[in-house]
Amino acid sequence: MRRNNPGATADNLRSLFAAARTVRRQAYAPYSKFKVGAAVLDAEGRVHAGCNVEVAAYPQGWCAEASALAAMVAAGGRRVQAVAVAAVSAEPTTPCGGCRQKLAEFAGADCVVHVLGPRSVRGAYRLGDLLPHGFGPGHLRRR
Repeated sequence: MRRNNPGATADNLRSLFAAARTVRRQAYAPYSKFKVGAAVLDAEGRVHAGCNVEVAAYPQGWCAEASALAAMVAAGGRRVQAVAVAAVSAEPTTPCGGCRQKLAEFAGADCVVHVLGPRSVRGAYRLGDLLPHGFGPGHLRRR
């Protein structure tokens, strides 16, 4: 069932958080041992999850957020309503710079990025605060 712009309801957020925490267990992180799970809520109310995948040539791996975005795009989604990132760390784990840029391609500055620990929400940040003055599709529009 498709719904027009359902937004991030309490039920959607519960599903989003559960997906990020669950997929984190599937991460392939044999080198850093730092497993990350991410999930995005699209404009149709669907949740898409992804985990980090490392390879021996470090820069060639991919982040959980990028994996979640790829799953969304593969399912036909084009707009992110909310994001959840799950990791176990002394500090809250926000998306890296590259993933902030990738998220900005599909989400507005007001999109909330929820940072999760194993059992609690460790923070919630507006994407615009994580990527101030970000470069986006609007910069490429012809005037």
